[in-house]
Amino acid sequence: MSDDLEIDTDAIQRRMDGALSSLRAEFASLRTGRASASIVEPIQVEAYGQMTPINQLGTVNVPEPRMVVINVWDKAMVGKVEKAIRESGIGINPVTDGPLIRLPIPELNEERRRELTKVAAHYAESAKVAIRNVRRDGMDQIKRAKTQGMGEDDQKFWSDEVQELTDKAIAAVDRALEAKQQEIMQV
Repeated sequence: MSDDLEIDTDAIQRRMDGALSSLRAEFASLRTGRASASIVEPIQVEAYGQMTPINQLGTVNVPEPRMVVINVWDKAMVGKVEKAIRESGIGINPVTDGPLIRLPIPELNEERRRELTKVAAHYAESAKVAIRNVRRDGMDQIKRAKTQGMGEDDQKFWSDEVQELTDKAIAAVDRALEAKQQEIMQV
């Protein structure tokens, strides 16, 4: 096997790990009973011509166990921040009071817990799609290497390597989803 025809499995592994860490960040934003500033972290707002995280448009505080308060610095952005929260799918109805946006966290009932498990499953599926895209890129590298003279045995070896990395990453996503769903359903 010549060195110039090797596939960079470290880069593939890093990209798959990135999809997993992104999934963990999304899972952290799902509330399981207590208010947390991380609930609004993934929400992006169209501000000043670009998508901006909420924490760059105002101060996010948790003054009570069931309340998140966002103090928007630019009053012109209050409506846009409120709209972004409504459309984000976190299931919280914002209450606007001047530059303050209050997010009252309702008690989780059985129905809401089931909804949150579905949201978690959606996040997990997105992570799996990202991992499969990385796998496809790896397989494309192998196909390009074949045209450059990679032998069939080497091609099979690298395909198996990429598939093994994919299987491990998908299994990690499934484990993380199962743990998060158990955490959400816990009363």
